Amino acid sequence: MQRSFALVSTLLFSISTTAASATEDIRLVVQITIDGLRGDLISRYEAAFGEAGFKRLLESGVWYTDAHHRHANTETIVGHATLATGAHPSEHGMIGNAWFNRAEERLGYNIEDPDYPMLPVPGFGGNVDQVDPTQAAAVTSGRSPVNLLATTFGDELVKANAGRSKVFSVSGKDRSAVAMAGHSGKALWLSAATGAFETSAFYYDAYPDWVLDWNSKRAADAKIESEWWPECSDAPYLMERKERSFVTNLGTFGRTFPHFYGKPEDGLYYTQVLLSPHGDRITADFAKTVVKEEGLGDDKWPDYLSISFSGVDATNHFFGPSSLENEEMVRCLDETLADFFEFMDREVGRANVLYVLSADHGMPEAPEEMAEAGLSTFRNSTEALMIDVNSVIADEFGVESAIQFFFRPYVYLDNAAIEASGADRRVIERRIVENLMAAPGIELAMPTEPFPEQRGHTLEEQIRRNYHPTRSGDIYVVQTPYSFLFEEGPIAVMHGSPWRYDTHVPIIFAGPGIKPTRVSRPVSTVDVAVTLSTILGISQPSSAAGEALSEIDVTDP
Repeated sequence: MQRSFALVSTLLFSISTTAASATEDIRLVVQITIDGLRGDLISRYEAAFGEAGFKRLLESGVWYTDAHHRHANTETIVGHATLATGAHPSEHGMIGNAWFNRAEERLGYNIEDPDYPMLPVPGFGGNVDQVDPTQAAAVTSGRSPVNLLATTFGDELVKANAGRSKVFSVSGKDRSAVAMAGHSGKALWLSAATGAFETSAFYYDAYPDWVLDWNSKRAADAKIESEWWPECSDAPYLMERKERSFVTNLGTFGRTFPHFYGKPEDGLYYTQVLLSPHGDRITADFAKTVVKEEGLGDDKWPDYLSISFSGVDATNHFFGPSSLENEEMVRCLDETLADFFEFMDREVGRANVLYVLSADHGMPEAPEEMAEAGLSTFRNSTEALMIDVNSVIADEFGVESAIQFFFRPYVYLDNAAIEASGADRRVIERRIVENLMAAPGIELAMPTEPFPEQRGHTLEEQIRRNYHPTRSGDIYVVQTPYSFLFEEGPIAVMHGSPWRYDTHVPIIFAGPGIKPTRVSRPVSTVDVAVTLSTILGISQPSSAAGEALSEIDVTDP
């Protein structure tokens, strides 16, 4: 008995010390988020990849092929915040790229904060013709994570190591960088107005010299008045070069290859850069500079770097995910990743970096393409729907503008006007729901308190996970599959639905001690931050709802 106990104790000690040594090898966690990388796109283009980019992660790591976001509103800030916090938007609070601010009676941008204005980059200036309606909603240029209501993995890492761990986040988009940096990290992002990497007063009082030095090279200007042709990988292309009816022309860019970059003074040049492989390349180059200049991974205290690549999402929006442009973006990103991994091997050491790759959301095909395939699809204008429904409610109940605001996916009711009318609010809600669902292209309109016949609906849980009492609207509206619920504008294709094409993303872990395998069981994006916390042996983020992924075992064989 004594001998058995001694043997068990020896085995447990051996396992624990092996696990500890493998974990201690990790000096830097690199979280790569590829904006808009629908879960099937890696498989679709895998044959064209080189050995050192995506395939390096696939062949050395754990690839979850059935990973999904479990919330309904699949937008950029929602997905990034979910990956960072391990929480659903009902808890982390980022329920959309924008939401109606009832106190100010206006649409508000998710990370705007007048208390922390942008830091001007010396020597840089310019204006942008804003094509993102959520960015355009902001009335201040100030940015911070003030609206993020949960801690992130990075926050917990800094806390666990008494401030010795460093946390940095870079992206082509401000909201992506801010969400991943959390409250304790530094966030920097590419300016669509100047092409410089910028930040706000929340993060710095003044720019470090290395940021100014990098910006002074004006890397984003390299494509001024040049052409973009497919250039990545010699393997045959799957997609065809063709002009699609739904594609919009972004300034000088044109609707099909070759695409022509304009000039900064045109107001759209740096948006064109973000829409091309050049945007991802300079994002990776800036990230490499962060690693070198800030000494990430150079001591025993593990650091964290988030890189969010925005190019795939941009080409999805303007050309669709089944376009030659999107294929080229993914292929070029494969080469960009290969170059970045090679740099990391030299700078930090392959055995010292833990990678996790995922996406903030997927992307649908365009309604017109799915209509050609025989599906009934529709493009809806939220403004037109609001006008029609308000007219009906005014006629039947005498309530003018019962819908105060409608910004996808939420209907915000004018509670004061409804109460003042003396009408039964629940009756009005039902009539609004009935009218919305009678419109072509609308699958479901579910109030905060679902009607009895809506209980148990297949989408109810996803909608609930998206609900925050002071930010969400009164009625959640869902379009039919491949229909769009979107304001008119230059963007041709839009994600944001609870359907599988928008929730499906890859999750890949690779690094010291992880044994390669492909996993087909369903997993959730809330599992990512929990798994990272478990590997590092630190507290989980405050509102984390996920589980540690059992296949991620950092113990050596």
